[in-house]
Amino acid sequence: MWTNKAMQDCLGVKKDFRKNINTILPEVTTSIFPDDEVGFKEIRLTFQERDYKAELKNIDADSIAEGVDIIERSMDSSMYVMYLFDETDINTYIQKLKDERFVVGLVYIDNYEEALDSTDDVRRSLLAGLIDKRVNKYFSPGSAIVRKLEKDKYIVVFRYNFLEKLMQDRFSLLEEIKSIKIGNEMTLTLSMGIGTGSAEYSKNYDVAKAAMDLALGRGGDQAVVKDGEKILYYGGKSQQMEKNTRVKVRVKAHALRQILDNNSNVLVMGHTLADIDAFGSALGIYIIAKKLGKEAHIVLGEVTSSVRPFVNRFIDKEEYPDDMFIKPDDAPSKINASTVVIVVDVNRPQRTECPELLEKCKTVVVFDHHRRQSDTITGAVLSYVDPYASSASEMITEMIQYVDDNIKLKAFEADALYAGINIDTDGFNSKSGPRTFEAAAFLRRHGADVTRVRKMLRSNMNEYKEIARAVSRVEVYKDAFAISIFNGDGIDTPTVGGAKTANDLLDISGIKASFVITPYEDKIYVSARSIDEVNVQLVMEKLGGGGHMSIAGAQLTDCTIDQAINKIKLTLDNMIKDGEI
Repeated sequence: MWTNKAMQDCLGVKKDFRKNINTILPEVTTSIFPDDEVGFKEIRLTFQERDYKAELKNIDADSIAEGVDIIERSMDSSMYVMYLFDETDINTYIQKLKDERFVVGLVYIDNYEEALDSTDDVRRSLLAGLIDKRVNKYFSPGSAIVRKLEKDKYIVVFRYNFLEKLMQDRFSLLEEIKSIKIGNEMTLTLSMGIGTGSAEYSKNYDVAKAAMDLALGRGGDQAVVKDGEKILYYGGKSQQMEKNTRVKVRVKAHALRQILDNNSNVLVMGHTLADIDAFGSALGIYIIAKKLGKEAHIVLGEVTSSVRPFVNRFIDKEEYPDDMFIKPDDAPSKINASTVVIVVDVNRPQRTECPELLEKCKTVVVFDHHRRQSDTITGAVLSYVDPYASSASEMITEMIQYVDDNIKLKAFEADALYAGINIDTDGFNSKSGPRTFEAAAFLRRHGADVTRVRKMLRSNMNEYKEIARAVSRVEVYKDAFAISIFNGDGIDTPTVGGAKTANDLLDISGIKASFVITPYEDKIYVSARSIDEVNVQLVMEKLGGGGHMSIAGAQLTDCTIDQAINKIKLTLDNMIKDGEI
């Protein structure tokens, strides 16, 4: 190794230093040097508490050896050159600028009115005062400016270095606010939207609002940090509180009516491998559109075994056109200037039956009950995402009642919507609030038959046997998590069987959550279920999926069954370590 005087001073070596470079800089090994094809490589390293950029180059020694004493001619005609650039000062200034950036935060109390209503009159002012005190105290170490916008809304401004501390703390205010108990029967929760990444205060405020929309769209009780394109989620562990109000439904129904009145063609679609909730809600929109005199089609790809009995009831019927159902490949040809694309039971574009429709159509409407993620459908003229709803079928059933007073459902139409609610609530055992039963009662009045629906939802013998085998070979991980494999060989739609298995595993005492792995069409499908102790949506999000607190799933590609199981276990381990479970 030959060095010039600047390199000698930097590394603290003498001119005749004859040792390998990695004796001083362990990061610089033979493996990191560029090969002949690359010729150049750049790495960052630290030496004696200073930051350096190292540029490694592969050069032809023969071309520069003539008349140069420091290079010995040898059989090897190549050599490596390393340049060190001291970046300590510039990194210090960059970090200082980053730490001094202002961050805008929004803090909303999710259930302020509901909590106050559950508190005695004499204690309501005390409850409001305690909320103010907790919020102000939490942000005070960061010398933050905290201002109350409304009785249940705050704006906070602080420096970025304090945000890093809040993230390390995992926004403990989320749990602190729940500890306020002065006679309020309802536990308080709050949501935070944090915006940063821009030098302009106004833009950071807009980013904070977008982050808050994400937090609320995911059910509240969580903090969302949006730093440029990077989005981080914290919290979201509590069961969502249903807001029993019809005002929002009425407003959204009126907006839908206006959109349909201004257009003549409707394409409605759910997610790929549509379940009965996706089908039922799509059917509900189809009925609304036809009642308003619009041309309408349901975009439906592969028909799963659970949906087929319901689909068959509409095929070859005189009162329904032959093109009631169209394939995803045929759907783009139906688009014209007055087309509305309505998406139900999904808010992620890549999960829809035909993502191409979202790109080609200018008017897009979204109705969904799954919590928002960062890759949600953008540009929709109407987006109604309600994570408090049990199902998309429940949402559309409510919409039917307000869009037009004269809409009358046929019995088998009501069956499909009822089945959608029934499946997504696991027979009304999960996420079933007053709205859920009111929607079910409306459908019952229109002819939905509980016995008929139950018969149509039954498993066939092969599926039932495989469910039993999957339950019998379950692995209980950490005494709380049931993990099993559903073998779908010879079964029409194995993903449905996997979901049913996950539901059945929750009946085992001591099980907090279940995860069932189903290999199908070169993918690994994961069905996750819980009752109330574990938010399986957070678990599935880390695997690229999503869903609800108690019902979620993910799709894994380029992955074996064993690798999928290991990924689930590793995710659970990390979440337990980080306090997310």
